[in-house]
Amino acid sequence: MSNSGRKKPRLVADKRAPKKKPAPKRTRRPARRKKPARGGIIGFFLRIIRWIIRLIWGVSWRVSAMLAIGVGLATAYVYSTLPEAGDFLDGRARGSVTLLDRDGDVFAWRGDQFGGVITADTVSRHLRNAIVATEDKRFYRHFGISPRGVASAVSINLREGRGPLNGHGGSTITQQTAKLLCLGVEYDKAVWKSEREYVQDCRRTTMWRKGKEAIFSLAMEAKYTKGELLSIYMNRAYFGGGAYGAEAAAQRYFGKSANELNAPEAAMLAGVLTAPSRFAPTSDLELSQRRAETVLRLMREQGYLTAEEYAIARASPATLSEAADAQAGGYFADWIMDSGPEFFTRDTTEDVIIRTTLDQRIQRAAEEAMDYVFADSVSEGSKAQAAIIVMSADGAVRAMVGGRETRVAGAFNRATHAKRQTGSSFKPFVYATALELGYSPLDTVVDQPYCLNIAGSGKWCPKNYDGKHRGRITLTQALAQSNNIAAVKVAESVGLDLVRKVASDFGIESDLAQGPALALGASESTLLEMSGAFAGILNGGSSVTPYGLVELRLLGQDEPLMDAGGGIGERVINEKAARELIYMMNQAVETGTGRRARLPDREVAGKTGTTQGSRDAWFLGFTADYVTGVWMGLDDNTPLTGVTGGGLPAEIWRQTMERVNEGLPARPLPMAQQLSRPVITRTEPEPVERPLIPAPDPNRGRPIENILRRLLGVD
Repeated sequence: MSNSGRKKPRLVADKRAPKKKPAPKRTRRPARRKKPARGGIIGFFLRIIRWIIRLIWGVSWRVSAMLAIGVGLATAYVYSTLPEAGDFLDGRARGSVTLLDRDGDVFAWRGDQFGGVITADTVSRHLRNAIVATEDKRFYRHFGISPRGVASAVSINLREGRGPLNGHGGSTITQQTAKLLCLGVEYDKAVWKSEREYVQDCRRTTMWRKGKEAIFSLAMEAKYTKGELLSIYMNRAYFGGGAYGAEAAAQRYFGKSANELNAPEAAMLAGVLTAPSRFAPTSDLELSQRRAETVLRLMREQGYLTAEEYAIARASPATLSEAADAQAGGYFADWIMDSGPEFFTRDTTEDVIIRTTLDQRIQRAAEEAMDYVFADSVSEGSKAQAAIIVMSADGAVRAMVGGRETRVAGAFNRATHAKRQTGSSFKPFVYATALELGYSPLDTVVDQPYCLNIAGSGKWCPKNYDGKHRGRITLTQALAQSNNIAAVKVAESVGLDLVRKVASDFGIESDLAQGPALALGASESTLLEMSGAFAGILNGGSSVTPYGLVELRLLGQDEPLMDAGGGIGERVINEKAARELIYMMNQAVETGTGRRARLPDREVAGKTGTTQGSRDAWFLGFTADYVTGVWMGLDDNTPLTGVTGGGLPAEIWRQTMERVNEGLPARPLPMAQQLSRPVITRTEPEPVERPLIPAPDPNRGRPIENILRRLLGVD
């Protein structure tokens, strides 16, 4: 066949690969000889060890991976439940009470004090730096947990003979914040019996609790910035003295905002965090200052203070504000908290402001007088106690000291809680009844041996304190010399029921004795009640309800929720009788058993009281401006040694009133001036019994019918 007409393919030379150069011959390395397996018993154990290591490694990395996944999932879950940082700033379950004195100045705080929200951006840089330097110097570098810190803490605990989790915790600020938040669990009354139990549960240090704390810390680090974490911590932390949060602490100790703190003050606050009760400056200022010096050194070492700033801070340690340093009125503040409405004081969930009657100048005077007399006149080691109350004639309490330890809070208040026999300090109410019925201070009674037959008890013969008898004496002399027989005779003459009624109307609310021993102060009463009753005498014969609360309002509100709940009440005796009684009580100080209470520049009226066996000693009295009551005794009700109402109690009274009246113009007592001052006579008992007291003149004083009508409740 012909192939004409077809195009012949072009001849192309075959592609040939270039010839490769022969590869250089490799020098053959001699093959490694396998080490012969070690035989025998050693080889057997080595193989077992290698197998165990491979097994552990295989298990551990798998477990670690599963653990990491579990931690991650748990952290993610907690992260999803966390609220905004602002919701964590104020975590108090209860509110606070701020107490103001009569001039509007703060003198005490109670409850969980919270001064307001502060943030890491607005707070003083010194406080922010002091907290980081003291509590967690790697705060800005870790992710919520510091393995190095934990390892160091465990090592220290073991070295000191404690458990690994007991003692030093190695916790970061983030972990401490997690504890303060109780891992997000809020207080529930249905779950915990008290807040104390709730807090203890939050502070547990078991391994399981530590694990949950670590996860919560990781979640917070992921959710919040370092500034937000520090803000939560500074607002939640307890700084001692009832102050929660840096703002409350700054106001509590230094009287300024937390954004105004200087380096020494910031160091003192940061130092308190380690042990708030121990290092609080109100507990021990010197100890707190030494702790602050340590914090300043840490701040310098970590670069938060220059050398010059450090030197200045060390040379000028922080001191307390005047209000914090005074710690005035601890007993008074406790009384206000106990006597005020519970839902606004002891159990308040609000922040409450209470203006009171306290006068800090008078409070200091009472405290100084107490300290002076116990230091100067009471033997060292004596367990004797005393209490003082100073009030105005309307019942406004100006000062209160409930024990010889004057600067305390939460202690037993002997001025308000101790019910003790009043002794002869009760006698003014016997004579008040007689004067109200129309008797005169110059009427007489015979002081001679006297006995009564008491139904169910037999014969009872009252005795005078000194065992002597003075014959016929005036009522003024009888009160001045605290004559027991005369007091019993007068009480029997006017009627024990009337005496009991008058005393009760003057404010002595305790159960009053039923028999004739009523006249000698066999009944028990508190110093507060007795002082209020004497205030009723000073104000002209009207009853008095002692009070300390003037106004109560909520923080941020101007309108008060309640006003004063005390003051002058109904008239008990007429003004003429009150003026005559004040005269008689003045004679008790001028010529009688209360001479030790005399003041050099003004008139004084008062009455001593000593109970059987000298278990209680009283002096209550007044000038034209203030009523002051003093009680002295032992808490276990055992007898005092060598103490009577006219002794140390009168001395405490005088020391108090000299300080209280300093700088005040002297004013005369509102007493009957027209009476001649009787001369005390000491005569032998007359052989013939005379009438106890002359019959009352119906034209003098209030008719007895009025007294009986008032006793029966008839208008």
